[in-house]
Amino acid sequence: MSTSCMPHKSPQVSAVWQVKMTGHFSEAPDTMEPSKDSTVTKSETTDGEDQQVSVPKVAPGSITEVKALYAKPDERGREHWVTKEPADAVDAAENSETARYAFLVRKRKSYDSRKKYDVDSIIVQSPWLKKSLGVILEGYPGITTNLNRLVFQAPFHPFGHRWNQFAEMLERDDFEEPIAKEHLQLLHDVLFEELKNAIAAKSDLVKNNVIDFEHAWTIFEPGTLIYSVSDGKECVFKLTSSQTAMDQRRGLRFLALNVWAVDWDGTKFGKNEAQLANYEFPGTNAITSLRAYPLEFHPQREQLIKRLTMRGKLFERFAGYHYQAYQGVALGYGRCGMIRHNIESRIIIDCEAHNRFLPNREVELRALPTMNKASASSHIVSNGDEEVDDEDSDLDRFNDENESDFIYTPDSNDDDEGIRSKYRHLEPEELLLAVPYVRGYALKPKLWLWFYVDQIEPIKFAENAFTSLVIPSQEKQLIRAFVQSQVKYKDDFDDVIAGKGRGMIMLLAGPPGVGKTLTAESVAETLKVPLYMMSAGDLGLDQGGIEESLNLVLDMVAKWNAVLLLDEADVFLEARDSHDLERNKMVSIFLRLLEYYSGVLFLTTNRISNIDPAFHSRIHVTVNYPNLSVESRKHIWQTFLGNESAVTDKDIDHLSQVDLNGRQIKNMLKTARMLARSEDGHGREQRGHAVELRHIETVLAIERGASWKSLA
Repeated sequence: MSTSCMPHKSPQVSAVWQVKMTGHFSEAPDTMEPSKDSTVTKSETTDGEDQQVSVPKVAPGSITEVKALYAKPDERGREHWVTKEPADAVDAAENSETARYAFLVRKRKSYDSRKKYDVDSIIVQSPWLKKSLGVILEGYPGITTNLNRLVFQAPFHPFGHRWNQFAEMLERDDFEEPIAKEHLQLLHDVLFEELKNAIAAKSDLVKNNVIDFEHAWTIFEPGTLIYSVSDGKECVFKLTSSQTAMDQRRGLRFLALNVWAVDWDGTKFGKNEAQLANYEFPGTNAITSLRAYPLEFHPQREQLIKRLTMRGKLFERFAGYHYQAYQGVALGYGRCGMIRHNIESRIIIDCEAHNRFLPNREVELRALPTMNKASASSHIVSNGDEEVDDEDSDLDRFNDENESDFIYTPDSNDDDEGIRSKYRHLEPEELLLAVPYVRGYALKPKLWLWFYVDQIEPIKFAENAFTSLVIPSQEKQLIRAFVQSQVKYKDDFDDVIAGKGRGMIMLLAGPPGVGKTLTAESVAETLKVPLYMMSAGDLGLDQGGIEESLNLVLDMVAKWNAVLLLDEADVFLEARDSHDLERNKMVSIFLRLLEYYSGVLFLTTNRISNIDPAFHSRIHVTVNYPNLSVESRKHIWQTFLGNESAVTDKDIDHLSQVDLNGRQIKNMLKTARMLARSEDGHGREQRGHAVELRHIETVLAIERGASWKSLA
């Protein structure tokens, strides 16, 4: 029989080819059409291959069951989700059987040749043990001992820090049940094997007042007061946590100390968080040589606490708004961090304004913890009841009859909650933790800075500044009355439109050196308010920049109830010209901003005849200053010379005949004083550094040249 007539048998026949139909076998088609009530899907077989199966068709999400999928990596390590549980899966190690034990010790293979396993973590399950640990680790950050699942990770630093308390707990004989002590002893034995080297090393090192880097963590328990020097200022911080890290740029390990200090954000005291670093070092170092170390090791701890607590009281006193003097180094903002400035200026301490006008530098603080007074004091002094008020005389320098226990904020904003607000006074430990600086504005250099509180001084106001002003008494009285009324009762004067017309603008017109600038200075000095001086050049030339800068200055000055002096304001006051559109825009901007200004503004000009008509209706008082008369010059000479000079009244009569303005007289006397002080005693000077007529004549001769004739 021919083989071609024999049916062909494939060596591999799939089950789908064998279908029983009416008692006969027949070949199935290449694919089978699924039922309308079913769908074809893939399922994994026992050998890992996929097969197609037909499942009933149901609405998505309608089966009330849980379907588990398992992650299974392929040969490249990429994970795929499968429905069959991996064959190498093992049962959970923690179960009802392990839950019976006091605690579980999880171990992993060690790469240390001296031991087989390293302890990875400990899971505490005993309720008696949790209760004991609650006493031992009370107040330790990040640990809550009454959790159902209490886990401690290696290297078990909390127990290293509290090992003495652990040992003391074991010595007690007041356990409620014997099992409690048994469980505690069991945990002690396990932890001792892990910590014994560190415990022994710490004891030996600290006894010798030294430490090595590997065991430095042992002396930095969270909650410890940390001493460090920052920018030359001694500071105390509170430690939150510590960890060893790597400085990739320097290739050195360091112990990072996460700390906080007490700061002021303009409305409340809070925690200002920072990080200190102790870099890796070889061998052992003295603990006090570390950049930051626990306060308890400071050799003059008690004296330091008194000094910094006194500084903290100053810091607390300067919360809010204060007008003070400053001389020394202050910190300012630079492109690459804080930079130093040598400042000799009057300053305005106002952190709220700092945040408002420098939003990118806003101070953000976290809430201070609730602190028990007794415990707080015991952390910082050897006797918890010891007072540190023996140096309160330093605070007396800043006593003022207008100041109280409240913060005074001279803010004129309608939405302000009030110019007086209460704050929680700082506890003894919080005073110690206060930062050494306050934020504010230096008036002379016009900079927002950080001022060190121990370099702030009360202002010595010139009490006779206004009386010595050389202008007619009628004008003098008018100026003083206007400004006093504006400072005290500015809210009583308002426009029909809310916010308009609440300011007071005075125009001082006259030639240079006749007392225009001195008038504004004297008014501010008499009222004991800040004087903000600026010229048109300070605002720049760009139209948009001028509006922004001027708006900012007007807001600042109004907030502080300061007197604003816009010196040489002719560029804004001069009549508009149809050919100079850019300057016309500047004048329009200036006019509009003046409408809503709510403070005191002095404008000075040398060209009153050329003022734009629109300004006349906005200026409340105009004072014209003539050239100085002989009597005026005589008064100025007497004022500037005072009682220190050797210049007689007859000499002053002669000097007043010389046609000089006030600024020229001031500058000449400054030069004459320098000349008098330069004489070494071998010349003609017989009265120390006192200025004589000859010194003044020498300066006059140099300035006037050949045309000068001696007054002698």
